[in-house]
Amino acid sequence: MTDFPAQADVLIIGAGAAGLMCAAVAGKRGRSVLVLDHANKVGKKILMSGGGRCNFTNLYTAPDNFYSENPHFCKSALARYTQWDFIALVEKHGIPYHEKTLGQLFCDNKSRDIVDLLLAECREAKVQIRTRCEIQRIEPIAGEGKKGFEVHTALGRVVCESLVIATGGLSIPTMGATGFGYEVARQFGHNIIPTRAALVPFTLNKRALARQQELPGTSLAVNASCDQGHFHEQMLFTHKGLSGPAVLQISSYWREGKPVEFDLAPGVDLPEWLSEQRGKKPESFLHTVLAEIWSKKLVQFFLQRNGLESKPLKQYSDNALQDVGAKLQTWTLVPEGTEGYRTAEVTLGGVDTNEVSSRSMESQKQSGLYFIGEVLDVTGWLGGFNFQWAWASAHAAGGEA
Repeated sequence: MTDFPAQADVLIIGAGAAGLMCAAVAGKRGRSVLVLDHANKVGKKILMSGGGRCNFTNLYTAPDNFYSENPHFCKSALARYTQWDFIALVEKHGIPYHEKTLGQLFCDNKSRDIVDLLLAECREAKVQIRTRCEIQRIEPIAGEGKKGFEVHTALGRVVCESLVIATGGLSIPTMGATGFGYEVARQFGHNIIPTRAALVPFTLNKRALARQQELPGTSLAVNASCDQGHFHEQMLFTHKGLSGPAVLQISSYWREGKPVEFDLAPGVDLPEWLSEQRGKKPESFLHTVLAEIWSKKLVQFFLQRNGLESKPLKQYSDNALQDVGAKLQTWTLVPEGTEGYRTAEVTLGGVDTNEVSSRSMESQKQSGLYFIGEVLDVTGWLGGFNFQWAWASAHAAGGEA
C-alpha cells in the first residue's frame, strides 16, 4: 500500500454502496478521489444483503417507493440515474442475475459480484481506498478565496476540496454502523429528522407470544396496513413476534402504540366464502374447510384467538357465520415494539433533505459538503429500492463533487 495521501480533490467517508459508486463517478471526471472507512473491509452491508446474493435494484423503482419528510427530494436523482442504468453496469461486468419477485433483481451467484463491480470501477477511475481508518475530526478551511476541509484521521491528515458523507445509518451495528454521519451534519448546522429502525420485525408481549408458541417458522400471505402503508406479502411468525416481508414493509409506517391491521385471507371475502362452503358442504366442520386456506396450525391458532369453536357449518345461522368470517378475516394488533437497529435493514429519518440540493446532494449550509445514501432522510421499501437510492444519490454527487 502506498503512503497515506495528504491531499485529494474528493474525500469520501464510507466505503459502502453509495461511497464506492460516488468515488467511481467522481474519479472518471478526472478528480483525485480518496475513500476512507473505519471497517476492516469495504461493502460489508452489500455482502450480507439479499441472503448473500444482493438485491441490487428493483425493476419498478419510482419515487413512490420511498419515505421522506420531503417526498419530492428523491425524484431528481432517481430520474437521472435509473434502475436501467445500474442494470446496464451489471451487464457490462458480465454479472448473471435474475428477478425473484415483484421486480427484485438478485445476483445469480453472490453479493461479492457487486462489490467486485464497484471496486473494478474504482480502479479504472484511479480511486484510492483505505480501510481501518478512524476519522478524528473535520475542520473547514477558512480564509479568503479558500475552500475545502482538513480531515484528521488515524492514518494521517488529508486536505480535500469536496467532502462526501456516505456513512449510512444506524441499522445493524454489528456491521459497523454508527451515527457518525449525523454528527458531521450537526457540526455544520444541519437538522436531523429523528431516526428509528425501519424494515424491521415486530416484537409482541409475553401473553401474545405464549398464544403463538407453536407457530414460529409458519408463514402466510397477508395484506398489512398501518396509516398510509398497505402491503400484500408474506408474514412470518417468530419466537419474538412477527416478521416476513409484509411486516418489514409496514414497520416503516408504524409508530409506538399504533395498531397494525392484517387481512389474513387477501382476495377472499371470508364471510361470503364460508356461506358458500356451507351450501356445498353443510356437514363439514369449520376447521376442516378453513384448512383449505390456512395450515392446520394456523386454523387452530386463529380459532382459539377469537374464542371460536369448530362445528359443522350447517349449525351456524347466517348471522353467526358472517360474524365468524369477519373475526377470522382481520387481525388487528398493537406490537410491543420492534427488534430495533440490531436487525433493521435500514434507518428511517436522517439528514434533513430540505437543507440539501436534490440535484447534487450538496449541503446548502456548507459549500463542498455532500450527503448520499442512507444518511439522508430517504428510505426505500424492501426489495432493492435502498440500493437504487444509493446508486442514484451517489451518481448525483459524484458528478458534482
